[in-house]
Order: sequence, then structure tokens, then C-alpha cells
Amino acid sequence: MEVPDAKIIAFLKKHHVLTLATTVDNQPWCANCFYAFNEQSMSLVFTSGYETRHIKEGTQNPKVAGSIVLETSVVGKIQGIQFSGELLLPEGEMADQIKHAYLKRFPFAALMETTLWVLRIDYAKMTDNRLGFGKKLIWTR
Repeated sequence: MEVPDAKIIAFLKKHHVLTLATTVDNQPWCANCFYAFNEQSMSLVFTSGYETRHIKEGTQNPKVAGSIVLETSVVGKIQGIQFSGELLLPEGEMADQIKHAYLKRFPFAALMETTLWVLRIDYAKMTDNRLGFGKKLIWTR
């Protein structure tokens, strides 16, 4: 796997809310989720119940997309990542690994009864206007 630009990694580590986009039967949906970034697998770990629309759709069609953005009104500071990937329900060793990563980032989640999901990023495009207006950094698995 090609290593993503360090700016992409730093941005994913710094933030904690993603917008997840799903689609089934040509009907799009999006949801916001807290996430923990797993650098080794280039994936986002988040928690959500089976009954939510985004999980129902993501299990029916695991090809998903999303974004993570820095909120700013200053054009020269605009930063964000758009991505696409696959939604996975982790099992075995992977489940233990991501649970540790998620609880390290969000210790309060230990008190919740929930399901952890992995969004394996296959493509990421980062816009960072601090590097020049409209500057894009691309990573593909």
C-alpha cells in the first residue's frame, strides 16, 4: 500500500467527525459519526447501531463515500478530505484492534453498548488551500 501524504494523515488524526454517504436503490443518505483513525489500515473506525439508516444501507451496499472538513470562512484556510471506500464489520483480531483504537480516542464509549464499524478508505482527495488555492493531494489504495 502506498503511504499517503503526511498532511492527509495529520488531518485525519486531528479531526473526529466524518460525514458518511450511502446509497441504495438510487436513494442517497448521509450521516455524521465520531471516528478514530487507524493509520496502519488507512481506515476510520466509528460506532453505530444496526437499526440506523446508514448502517442498513451500508451493509446492503458497502461501497460508501464521505468527507471530513475544517469549518472556516477564511478561503485561504479551507481544508477537507473527500473519500470513498468500503464499510466493514470487523471480526476476530481486527475487532480487538479497532476497539482499542476507538476507546483510546473516545474512552466514554466503553460505557455504551454499540457496534464498531470500519470504513476502509480506498481513495482520498484532500483540499488544502494553505498550500495554494485549490491544492489537492490524492491517495489511492
